[in-house]
Amino acid sequence: MLNENMKTIRKSKGLSQEELAIKLNVVRQTISKWEQGLSVPDADMLITLSEALETPVSVLLGETVAPAEEDGLQAVAGKLEVLNLQLARRNAARQTALRWGLILLCIVTVVVFAALTVLKSPYLGWDYSHPETAVTGVAFHALEWLFVRAAPFLLAGSAAGICLVRKKG
Repeated sequence: MLNENMKTIRKSKGLSQEELAIKLNVVRQTISKWEQGLSVPDADMLITLSEALETPVSVLLGETVAPAEEDGLQAVAGKLEVLNLQLARRNAARQTALRWGLILLCIVTVVVFAALTVLKSPYLGWDYSHPETAVTGVAFHALEWLFVRAAPFLLAGSAAGICLVRKKG
């Protein structure tokens, strides 16, 4: 019991066997023997040991001393690990959402382009003689013109984005 208590208290104080041996004016091997239970200190040395460890002799000789609470660094490391896992999950969810958004953009681009092809550009046959329909025809013509010019870039950019955001196995 003395050996276990001595070792636990020494470690909780942050002392090595060598440092404790220097404080007690003994060799490190003596401390090692005491902690292994191969020998015990005499009464005078026990008092000096209790002073060096700043612990009452009764505690050294008493029941087993519980090891110190989890080290602050270990607690912080555990919390950081949990945060990293949460961030990784969030990033994976964002990548999945982005990938599906790009796939949807590709599909919409192809569908609109196909619809314009099937309708054979209705703005060419538009009646521009009425002022109300002329404005609508010009707006539709401008939107179709912009879409036809932007569609290849949208499609290529979306396809490249899908490849870049794909899940890495």
